[in-house]
Amino acid sequence: MAMLVVSALLLLTHSRAAPVEYYLQQNASLQEMPMPEVAVASNTSDYYSSQSQPPGTSRHIPQTIIVGVRKGGTRALLEMLDIHPNIVVAATEVHFFDWDENYIKGTEWYRNLMPFSYKNQITIEKTPGYFTSLHAPKRIHDMNSSVKLLIILRDPTERVISDYTQVYYNRLESHKPVQRFEDIVIKNGVLNTKYKAIQRSLYDVHMERWLKYFNMNQIHIVDGNTLIKTPLKELQKVERFLNLPPRIVSSNFYFNQTKGFYCIRSDGKERCLHESKGRPHPVVNGTVLEQLYSYFREHNRSFYKMVNQSFNWH
Repeated sequence: MAMLVVSALLLLTHSRAAPVEYYLQQNASLQEMPMPEVAVASNTSDYYSSQSQPPGTSRHIPQTIIVGVRKGGTRALLEMLDIHPNIVVAATEVHFFDWDENYIKGTEWYRNLMPFSYKNQITIEKTPGYFTSLHAPKRIHDMNSSVKLLIILRDPTERVISDYTQVYYNRLESHKPVQRFEDIVIKNGVLNTKYKAIQRSLYDVHMERWLKYFNMNQIHIVDGNTLIKTPLKELQKVERFLNLPPRIVSSNFYFNQTKGFYCIRSDGKERCLHESKGRPHPVVNGTVLEQLYSYFREHNRSFYKMVNQSFNWH
């Protein structure tokens, strides 16, 4: 049943145990370049168009969308939800609502990228870029005003470091120059709040746009920091939010001592995570960390009030 290659539980990990030897060179266009998703097929449209339609199934616009946040654990969440027999998931990020070149192709194009499903199944798509998009909230609302939204978030400072780390390793693998984390986030002695990774962690700023179009009873916030420690607890909350019968159980997860994280067990098979995820984070200067904590603190309080929920963030 699981359609995807498991690839992202470790994207949530926040270890800072290993120092980084090379550093990202600050170049806005390169730093923020979207990284390709690991997916079933390189061309999603071709993959789905080649599927044979099982009797009694059809393609549906997603009833639930994981809208973010980048480096918050969206892939891990999707993979874990795919265990549930009443859920089918899109194989890769579609970027329908945040990329104009896709949005102009229309709703039918979007629908045709979804997997076949039975009447008792919910179709879920995830594109973390939606959360920070200026246009995605209205576009999703225009498509389906009753859609349910999942947002998985983690400590905003950890998310910034994880964001940096992803780009850092991708640049190393491409033999491109890199620069130190501190040299990117600090400019002329002050925090570089224009750094896009920092902008993405201003959860209250982005959430305000979503609440213009959706009520909180349509939105469920998943605690990404809890998901990596006790996945079942967070997934049971999602099941209740989606009004699904409880089908995900503790036996669906096992802790891999060698890898140091949870793997998935379903359909008689065990699946662990893609090796590109969970790479070690740099050891960040303590003063810089405190500057980040301080900057996000008021934004976090504002976000807690918006969603009527608190998190154990710095």
